[in-house]
Amino acid sequence: MKKVFIRLLLFLITVYILYTFVSQKKMLNSYAAEKNEYQNQIEEAKKEQNELSEELQNLNSTEYIEGVARDKLDMYLPNEKVFVDMGK
Repeated sequence: MKKVFIRLLLFLITVYILYTFVSQKKMLNSYAAEKNEYQNQIEEAKKEQNELSEELQNLNSTEYIEGVARDKLDMYLPNEKVFVDMGK
């Protein structure tokens, strides 16, 4: 009876260890996938940052500020005439 109890106990311990190992392996795989996803997002953000910095370098800073003021803020130079197309 004692041998059966010991064997049963060893079997249960083995099953528990295997279950723990499998669950930890699944968790590590999900963390690895999440890491890859974050790395892809970082690479995309770096590409976008490089594109924007190149675009900014191509523009003269004064021209860029003037363009933003005209396009987004509807601001113009003091003695400048602005014509608005009423057909749009």
